[in-house]
Amino acid sequence: MLRNLLQGACLATALVLTLSACESNAERVEELSGLTMGSTFTIKYVYNAATPAADAVGAEVQSILDEVDRQMSTYRLDSDIARFNQSPVNTCMQMPQPVLDLVQYGHELSRISDGAFDLTLGPLLDVWGFGPQARAKHVPSAEDIAQAKARVGYQHVRVVNDQLCKDADVQVEFNSIAAGYTVDRISERFAELNIDSYMIEVTGELIAKGRKPDGSPWRIALEQPLGDGQRVIQRVLEIDGYGLNTSGDYRNYFEEDGVRFSHTIDPQEAAPIRHRLASVTVVDQSTLRADGLGTLLLVLGPERGLDFAEQHNIAAFFVMRDGDGFATQVSSEFSRIFPEGGNP
Repeated sequence: MLRNLLQGACLATALVLTLSACESNAERVEELSGLTMGSTFTIKYVYNAATPAADAVGAEVQSILDEVDRQMSTYRLDSDIARFNQSPVNTCMQMPQPVLDLVQYGHELSRISDGAFDLTLGPLLDVWGFGPQARAKHVPSAEDIAQAKARVGYQHVRVVNDQLCKDADVQVEFNSIAAGYTVDRISERFAELNIDSYMIEVTGELIAKGRKPDGSPWRIALEQPLGDGQRVIQRVLEIDGYGLNTSGDYRNYFEEDGVRFSHTIDPQEAAPIRHRLASVTVVDQSTLRADGLGTLLLVLGPERGLDFAEQHNIAAFFVMRDGDGFATQVSSEFSRIFPEGGNP
């Protein structure tokens, strides 16, 4: 499920450690959980004699979450990206390397999708009622849409050496890729800490690697996109060494005059998507890539999205509305990784 990231006035993270009652060095699953990015995170990892204790691991996780918050939050005025967004037109500002890297990745997604992905989408999210500055969810006037669209355009932001520059009144937000980046950062740190079996989930984006103490794999359930609190498992994947994102239009939306408007905005149409693709799951060795590609494919829709997935060798699982039910379709790469009735 794609969640609105960096949502809520306060981004302070809270960490809860669920410790095993057993204090021996025998392998066991430790769990860390808490609040971040206006949502939650859950981390499970296999503890053994070679891994740090849960409190030390928790401190490492918290340090990464705090760093992402300081660099990329659009809800605190002193973050690096917030300072850039508040700067005037024709400004260049020195930015941390992770910020520059994410902007570059966003540009690549925009380029290969002909603008279906855009990190400067914030004004359109606001005018449709889904952004941090939104007043209410409603269909805006054509004039309001035009004014918002005039402040959108990834081509107006560029990286020059260690600086981020803009030549128009645009703002950058990382809602569509920040969680995936964060998951990868934690995964990389776990490798340095000799933690080689884990499941890391941040606001719905996740990666899993290795096996549990009993030898079983980490299993991830894909739900039908029903919304309204209903949860029906559609497929279960055994994940080892892959990141996963599920993007959908079924949790955050409003209805007006009998028409349903999703929080997923098509930058080219300056309006919510209107096709029958309800959700798409992307699996990739990089959770960052899975995160961004999930949003991109959801915007493209079922036909263009599947064509794009095939062209770029993306492992994708599509769920389309079909009358009162759902129909599914998978890319060739998804079938290769997860054969029907089996797992890698």
